[in-house]
Amino acid sequence: MVNSKLATGTSPPAEVIAFQGAPGAYSDMACREVYPNMITLPCKTFADTFNAVKTDHASLAMIPIENSVAGRVADIHQLLPDSHLHIIGEHYQRVNHNLLACKGADVNNIQTVRSHVHALSQCKNIIQRLELSPVINADTAGAAAEVAKLKDPTISAIASLLAANTYGLEIIEANIEDEDHNTTRFVVLANQAIDPDPMNGPVVTSFVFHVRNVPAALYKALGGFSTNGINMTKLESYMVGGNFTATQFFAEVEAHPNEDRLRLALEELSFFTSEIKIIGVYHAHQYRSNNSTVST
Repeated sequence: MVNSKLATGTSPPAEVIAFQGAPGAYSDMACREVYPNMITLPCKTFADTFNAVKTDHASLAMIPIENSVAGRVADIHQLLPDSHLHIIGEHYQRVNHNLLACKGADVNNIQTVRSHVHALSQCKNIIQRLELSPVINADTAGAAAEVAKLKDPTISAIASLLAANTYGLEIIEANIEDEDHNTTRFVVLANQAIDPDPMNGPVVTSFVFHVRNVPAALYKALGGFSTNGINMTKLESYMVGGNFTATQFFAEVEAHPNEDRLRLALEELSFFTSEIKIIGVYHAHQYRSNNSTVST
């Protein structure tokens, strides 16, 4: 059974879903919330997570792509286009940070706090208030695991409720994030693409493209989306191959490729690009309709 919090149109088998990080990570929480009947598979790196799906060690992968506070997640845009995997869904996960410590720890005796660099930066207020010394870890759940192993009441971690339960830690303070809108957007990846029915709800199309090295190429390329009434919710650029003049763009629009308006917009885009690759077509999460978007 697929959790209704994921947009409709996906029916993966109740097997294994991979994520990057240690057990108890926010990605682990997202997997469990969306696919409660699947077994979660922790992976050391994003490349390992992608590979778990490609080698059939996992049916799906849950990948964070951007955060409302920290911005886009590094490396994903480079890995995704060449992975040959397809986006089949999206999920928005509210991030609630917690200050965790070993059982019996006193908040007045805590001296240091460990976590991922983004989690530390998202909880500056409590770190300053308690005068804690921050220590950067590879991930939030890994920091929680270290605190549990050390059993030092002067050391704490910033991590999820799931991490607290996984490693037997106490929640010293809950919901300590500075911003109450702290939300991470995840995409669900699979080996096989899906073809969602627009009649069942709004559809998002994710794709990458290279613009030709001609004057005003990007401006001209995007004109077709405006004239055809396509709402573009994302446009990001990044270098490829270490070449400062070769730029790849990652874009997302709210439409299905079979709709005439998007078909015409992509045709116009092709006149000014050297490559267009559709990475996924999937139903939009309801979070989109509950929050304002920026259109081209």
